Amino acid sequence: MNKHDPITLYHGRTSVCSAKVRVGLVEKGLEWNSELLDLKAGEQFDPAYLALNPNGVVPTLVDGDLVVLESSLILEYIDSLSDRNPLMPTDPKAIVATRHWLLKCLDIHAAINTLTYATIQRSSILATKKPDQIAAMIARIPNPKAAAKRRDIIDNGLESAHVDGDLHALFNTFTEMSAALGRGKWLAGERHSMADIALIAYIDRLDRLGFDALWSGRFPEISPWLEAYRQRQSYLDAIEAFSPADVTAKMRTQGSAHWPRLEQKWQAYLQNR
Repeated sequence: MNKHDPITLYHGRTSVCSAKVRVGLVEKGLEWNSELLDLKAGEQFDPAYLALNPNGVVPTLVDGDLVVLESSLILEYIDSLSDRNPLMPTDPKAIVATRHWLLKCLDIHAAINTLTYATIQRSSILATKKPDQIAAMIARIPNPKAAAKRRDIIDNGLESAHVDGDLHALFNTFTEMSAALGRGKWLAGERHSMADIALIAYIDRLDRLGFDALWSGRFPEISPWLEAYRQRQSYLDAIEAFSPADVTAKMRTQGSAHWPRLEQKWQAYLQNR
């Protein structure tokens, strides 16, 4: 086994991208230093953190003088740090399939972000912040495109144009997942791999929001995959341990309140397929 000094991960407790990197770290058995940011308090916008990650998002991995951004890239990097439990398959077709999923995570993350903010996050923000506070919060987002999206979603919720586009991205994701899981137990075949790590936090988030009906009827292969993953120690240590039962229960209750309208939009999308 390769020896390596502990790396440092800047992450958020319930951030889906942070969660998937934590899963990878546990699977690899790597030691790492935790720098947990309070995202609700806006610690990701502190100047010291922005010097590491100018986008003001998590996670960020620091290894000596190397700073690695983007969760999918971080997964590949940590896999290179140790020979223990290789996360990337060796079969060329499986490698291509895995890297395909890593690239798709950009669209998948955008969709999960949209549904989270258009439902429970929007409700919380509108209930606790005044208009000037909301404006100030959005003004701290460094990326103008991301700031404009956040403004639109807070203003319009599930009626935001971003929702329709991201439902399309999720439909494509579920379709490809269903096909892959019809061929093997895991996304890249019979062996658990980085492809599964890349997606677990996103599907888990949708389930915690009470949105599992997005796939449970039309794409039944996904639920057994999710339940199988929830038996892995990496899930328990990297996701479950950061999501107390009361927090999950509250998230599901709040999310379920938005499900009727989301279901209407989802069914309308499916009818036009």
